[in-house]
Amino acid sequence: MASEGQFSKWRQRFWPVHRHEHKKFVPLFFLKFLFTINFCLLGSATKDTLVVTAPGSGAEVIPILKGWIVLPCSILMLLLYTRLSNKLSQEKLFYTVLAAFLGFFLLFGFVLYPLRDALSPTEFSDWLLTHLGEARSHWVAVVRHWMNSLFFVAAELWGTMVLVLLFWSFANNINRISEAKRAYTLFVASGNLAPILGGFIVCAICPSDSLVDFGASIQKITLFSSAVIVLAAGIFWWMQRYVVTDPKLCPPEVVASIKKEKPKLTLGQSIKYVLSSRYILCIAVLVVSYAFAINMIEVTWKACIKLQFPESNAYQNFMGKVNIIIGMTTPLVAFLAGGNLIRKLGWYRTARLAPILIGVTGLFFLGAYIFREHLTPMSALFGVTPLYFIVVLGLIQNVTSKAMKYSLFDPTKEMAFIPLDAEAKIKGKASVDVVGSRLGKAGSSWSQALLIELFGLGSVLNVSTIILPIVVLIIAGWMISLRSLNKSFTSLTAEAEEREAQAQTQEEQQKAVS
Repeated sequence: MASEGQFSKWRQRFWPVHRHEHKKFVPLFFLKFLFTINFCLLGSATKDTLVVTAPGSGAEVIPILKGWIVLPCSILMLLLYTRLSNKLSQEKLFYTVLAAFLGFFLLFGFVLYPLRDALSPTEFSDWLLTHLGEARSHWVAVVRHWMNSLFFVAAELWGTMVLVLLFWSFANNINRISEAKRAYTLFVASGNLAPILGGFIVCAICPSDSLVDFGASIQKITLFSSAVIVLAAGIFWWMQRYVVTDPKLCPPEVVASIKKEKPKLTLGQSIKYVLSSRYILCIAVLVVSYAFAINMIEVTWKACIKLQFPESNAYQNFMGKVNIIIGMTTPLVAFLAGGNLIRKLGWYRTARLAPILIGVTGLFFLGAYIFREHLTPMSALFGVTPLYFIVVLGLIQNVTSKAMKYSLFDPTKEMAFIPLDAEAKIKGKASVDVVGSRLGKAGSSWSQALLIELFGLGSVLNVSTIILPIVVLIIAGWMISLRSLNKSFTSLTAEAEEREAQAQTQEEQQKAVS
């Protein structure tokens, strides 16, 4: 009996889901898993490789793309998403978004990239380079390799529109606060497991051997990505038929909120809503701060990787290994720490860990690059060059940041939306997830591009001494906003849990009477 009780205790710790809830949480687990695999395949392992290792390009292209192209495209996508959400049901909207990404990735893999030489505006790009000069060659690279830039934008939008907006909106709609406290860490863990498979797939498809055709690797990745999208659509279809309609899994008030007519939302109203609500504004600051800080640090790291691995295959192979490491590390944090920390330390203390650890590891990495001339004795102890040592420090920082994001930042952020009413969830989440995250990345990208232009240094690595204090200020603002948000979250959660308890009591009384 003691052993059975101990087993039950451990099962509740690692899988805190009741048997009757498996029908809802297992499909959600795999849905998050599939969306994250695609993010790994299309993300840093492919999109960064395409734009960073292209002829005449480098990591300096990333701030330009994120700041000047991805942000406007995100705003346009938000406008389109809002308009479609007013006309289509949640199910049809889900399929429409997935179909659009499916069509583009197949088009890129089998049409745009194979014809890249013929489609590239070579003469116009050479003319631009002549007039702008070598110092702005990274701007010209965006135009010269426009098909790669387009893929970069689409991959970025996948992370925002599908992985963040579609999945978490659906999960927040069909789960209560009490369920979220137990299950959201599992969804995060599923996303953390995905990079393991995604990393192995990338390494198998694109080995570091420079003799392997990189174009063939791109086609294989887009085919695999397309299969993942189709499978994810199938899981969502099944949940719409057998989960959302099940009153045991989705109580009547939850189903009613899903079917309720959605408030119409324009971009201007969305931004105005964020600014008018202190609670939503605080959540937005958290998202902007994370995106700003991690992008500042990550672009510098990727510039170092480009120096260490200048060939496309070697660069992509390394990023595939990075995904494997992230996938093998972050699930342990999610299972062992994520949910248990929220239950034991509470929402606020758990949420504070992300900015603290991201800030500390980021400062170590940036400091190592700034004082790289002093790293020779230390790197010699490990038998590597100072550059490779810095790349490894950046890897540690990146893994730590991803572990904090997926295991602690995402669950605590998503939980902050749950106490809100249905209208606030729709308006607030759409604005924060799409505009907020993009403003963070775009803000950091604009800052990096502006610093490069002002000082005429030509590389993001040359402005690392200025990036470090900026990161410190962003982390400080993150912590201040988090403290302000905690006060409102505590009171709203208490009210929501009281309403849930009353609803459950009424339901039990009705059952007893019947």
